[in-house]
Amino acid sequence: ESNQCCCVHGSLYTFNDLSGSVSLAWVGDGTGVILALTTFQVPFFMIRLGQSKLYRSENYGKSFQDVTNLINNTFIRSEFGIAIGPENSGKVILTGEVSGGHESRIFVSDDFGKSFTHRDLPFIPLMQIVYNPESSNVLVVLSSSNELWLSEDFGSNWKKIHDMVLNFFAGDRGMLKLRRTTDYGKTIKTVASKIYSFGLGGRFLFASVMTGKGTLRMIHVSVDQGETWNMAQLPPVGHEQFYSILAANDEMVFMHVDEPGDTGFGTIYVSDDRGTVYSKSLERHLYTTTGGDTDFTNVTSLRGVFITSVLAEDSSVQTVVSFDQGGEWVPLRKPDNSKCDATAKDPDKCSLHIHAAYSTAMRLNVPMLPLTEPNAVGLILAHGSVGDAISVMRPDVYVSDDGGYTWIKALDGPHHYAFLDSGGLLVAVEHSPTQPVNQIKFSTDEGQCWGVYNFTKDPIYFTGLASEPGARSMNVSIWGYRESLLSQYWISITIDFRDLLTRDCQDGDYVPWLAHSDDISDPKDGCMLGYKEKFLRLKKDSVCYNGRDYQVDPEPTPCPCTLDDFLDFGYYRQENSSECVEQPDLKGKVLEFCLHGKEEQLQTSGYRKIPGDKCEGGNMPERKEIDLSKRCVSDLVGPELLVNGHSSKSVPIVITVIVIMLLSVAAGVVFVKKYVCGGRFLVHRYSVLQQHVEDNATEGMDEPLETNHTHNGKIEFHDDSDEVQWTSFAPSCRNIIIPDPQKRNNLASQGVQVFTIRNDNYC
Repeated sequence: ESNQCCCVHGSLYTFNDLSGSVSLAWVGDGTGVILALTTFQVPFFMIRLGQSKLYRSENYGKSFQDVTNLINNTFIRSEFGIAIGPENSGKVILTGEVSGGHESRIFVSDDFGKSFTHRDLPFIPLMQIVYNPESSNVLVVLSSSNELWLSEDFGSNWKKIHDMVLNFFAGDRGMLKLRRTTDYGKTIKTVASKIYSFGLGGRFLFASVMTGKGTLRMIHVSVDQGETWNMAQLPPVGHEQFYSILAANDEMVFMHVDEPGDTGFGTIYVSDDRGTVYSKSLERHLYTTTGGDTDFTNVTSLRGVFITSVLAEDSSVQTVVSFDQGGEWVPLRKPDNSKCDATAKDPDKCSLHIHAAYSTAMRLNVPMLPLTEPNAVGLILAHGSVGDAISVMRPDVYVSDDGGYTWIKALDGPHHYAFLDSGGLLVAVEHSPTQPVNQIKFSTDEGQCWGVYNFTKDPIYFTGLASEPGARSMNVSIWGYRESLLSQYWISITIDFRDLLTRDCQDGDYVPWLAHSDDISDPKDGCMLGYKEKFLRLKKDSVCYNGRDYQVDPEPTPCPCTLDDFLDFGYYRQENSSECVEQPDLKGKVLEFCLHGKEEQLQTSGYRKIPGDKCEGGNMPERKEIDLSKRCVSDLVGPELLVNGHSSKSVPIVITVIVIMLLSVAAGVVFVKKYVCGGRFLVHRYSVLQQHVEDNATEGMDEPLETNHTHNGKIEFHDDSDEVQWTSFAPSCRNIIIPDPQKRNNLASQGVQVFTIRNDNYC
């Protein structure tokens, strides 16, 4: 680390109120507009007393203007945050309470928060109002009475389009109907029945359906918005099990299937391009039974890379990575500049283990989840430990510049961190909950060397690091508070690193880089999912400004097909082998699946091209399918058309699930999560370190934490075993929600940038 940088300057703003929490939202892309909503709320007898203040900045937070008068000093519900419209629509919605919380009012803006208009609601919202991504005037929300309300004119007028919509209250599982509307509720069509839960993933619509006996559930898949359904070739699950969509796009799905019993793990399966036929990808995948926590991480900075945790046979938690979209999982390579810790049986042989959602659920000293950005190619920042398993000792920060193949230790101890300038600049602030701080660290060479800037002479109690989503900005805001004898007040310090990177990058500042390769001269090296990708990346010794217009433009080159480009249901690859071997539990069984209402028998040598694979020529294994032309036995589909929403009274009165698809199924991704059963406990131990940590390695170790924990504050709209979280109409992920600390990382894992700014003395 260098001592200090004199080239950077910070702008300090003091918020003169006693609010307990702050919510931030960036309005537009590159506009510099930030809205800050501060809230102060205390219980008083049987009512809540609250106050909100609204601040607006036009210079990335260097200064703010108090614009509370624009919302008539109305109390804004902080748990709903600030709803920002899609793209650069300039739309903003704030949801407020009036008449002591018995009525609701929204404040809407279409000029990036310069002015607001208030509109009284005929209902009390149960969730944040969300936008149609392609028509920001169209809004949808669930009410506290479990009614679905729709507005087509940006909240001026509202109409109720359905009663008794399933939200997160308990219902008669297995007796639900799945309904769809494509014309804003004028007609509603039942597309499935006997539904336990449902979810969207890429172009796939999934429904968890009760079997005839009613004791098991099976996944059905539709690629035409529910018109036709196929039965997924996945193991059925019982009452205490669950399915979870870990990741999905238009080509394939990662599906977690829980193991029977209270194990805390399950199996990951990857689908074919129909979402129907699945291959076993990873066994003993960690997914807790009590909190619904999984470390599954999509490394967006490099194609095909995923990181997650497994529960080993000795009950330790270990990190594995796949570089080929789930085809093979391997340990992370040990960083060259790190030593194995006390969890390692062999002090010279160990691997890196990444702290993610499970570590935060265990309340370890991990302030942030792994960080990747699509426009910061190959870069990953993460907390980790080096040994045979994840350690409960104080973690350090590690960085990879090649998408997870190699790592270096970047910073000692836990930090908050962010990417700026498309990865051309990394910034970090040490996590120090009890001691005030006044330094920010920065790196212009992808984490190899770090400089230090003292952003204030008077240290602050640090609570959050915020930068504009997308990692293209050069501004970062440091949030915290200061204490005096009688009060505490919020401080925001915004640092513009454009003063550091004064020179614009030129062609000579970039060097060719072949992804998934360690030898660019080898013609066979770098082939992943059938093609190579070459990028121009910034040289590590180039101190220059990529700029907001910087684009990642890979040069794809197809590769000849090999056996690595193929896989199929019922088969898996043995370790260190490209050969597909039949799964022992399916050996000798006829593989059948339902496809378009017909039962087909699958005759296969085990190979089908992996979804998204673009190889050409080469070795193409033979594969045959025989259509037996038999009708599938399924009581899933029983469509009926409901006109104007009135004929719903003629069907049996059940709790109804409505899928609003204003933009067809491509509206978004819904994750199917786990039911949290009261009284069920995670019984495996977190780390082998708790049993055989060496005496000389205990210094700095955090206190062991309880392994059982309650649900940790996810934003949820279905509270069942296949819990669904709505993101189909999700507002732009430019919104930063500031909830209690336990919610922070769960929201971040869903793609919403979140940090906590909270003064617990006032909460």
